[in-house]
Amino acid sequence: MPRETSPGLKILWIWTIGTAAVLVTSVVRTRMRDMEQFMNAEQQPQHNQQQEPQETSSGESIVLDDSPSPTPSDGIVEEIKSS
Repeated sequence: MPRETSPGLKILWIWTIGTAAVLVTSVVRTRMRDMEQFMNAEQQPQHNQQQEPQETSSGESIVLDDSPSPTPSDGIVEEIKSS
């Protein structure tokens, strides 16, 4: 004899799965949009030497540092002077 599930329980499961799908879709879309903005920000040429904070879609500020970092060469660290 097959066990019958009440209609209310079926509706509850559909509601739960639908809500989870909406939440997952929202997170994926936000992550993709942030990644796309980050990739576009890397490709844009810098017009100023000053660093300007950029805002993401979530309102956070990020600063991109394009200055060359000093690397030791034969144990000697060179000093970089900005003009």
